Amino acid sequence: MLQQLNYLWRVIATGLCFALFGVGGLLLSLFVLPVQRLVIKDTKAQKATARKTVHYTFKFFIAFMQFVGIFKFDLQQAKQLKALNGHLVMANHPSLIDVVVLISLIPNADCVVKTHLFNNVFLKGVVSNTGYISNADPADLLNDCEASLKAGNNLIIFPQGTRTKPDEDLRFQRGAANIAIRCQAKVTSVMLKVIPSTLTKNVPWYRIPKTKAHFSAMVVEHSPTLPENNMSKTSKDVRQYNRDLETFFREELSKYG
Repeated sequence: MLQQLNYLWRVIATGLCFALFGVGGLLLSLFVLPVQRLVIKDTKAQKATARKTVHYTFKFFIAFMQFVGIFKFDLQQAKQLKALNGHLVMANHPSLIDVVVLISLIPNADCVVKTHLFNNVFLKGVVSNTGYISNADPADLLNDCEASLKAGNNLIIFPQGTRTKPDEDLRFQRGAANIAIRCQAKVTSVMLKVIPSTLTKNVPWYRIPKTKAHFSAMVVEHSPTLPENNMSKTSKDVRQYNRDLETFFREELSKYG
């Protein structure tokens, strides 16, 4: 009986968190971020303030999800993300809230977002005011990523490109490897695990696990060696580096319990 009540509460709490996230995004878009834009005239400072606002908002949201009993978060092994400057942060992508967790850990986070979010009524104000990078144009994407890293932002990217289903092998697209090589970025690798699996691709939000999910994050101090940006063989280097990243993440995730 208690297990059934706990499950029912977690379904309700999950719905509440989805609603809170949407309303929070709308309030930021309509009130908080526009006021910041009016008060702060310098564009660079305005975007930095907007990103820090989103960072603290997401920290609150993570704490709220743990408070209502949806997740137990273990983020101690990723605390060093707070001190990064100008790093390309690569992570695997097991759940819907991965980017929320990472931004909550990184005060000066930038990220590559899907184009449709710029038309999302709840989030378009957030992604536009923070200056997050659209993936609409590959040529602009590389230039924007390089500029962001040079400005000292920490750029979050998921090499998979989308969430992985629990029964799928880890498969990386070449975009992250291409950005890393072209920008000669300092790479920080983050291993994310969600046990039992929840909020995965093509799974309704209300289909939650029978027990509370445990979300953990760990920074791995080393990463595969980054090739030099040699224009005559960049494509070959990108393919090889992408394979190296795939192998590296598979091995580290298998060790990371």
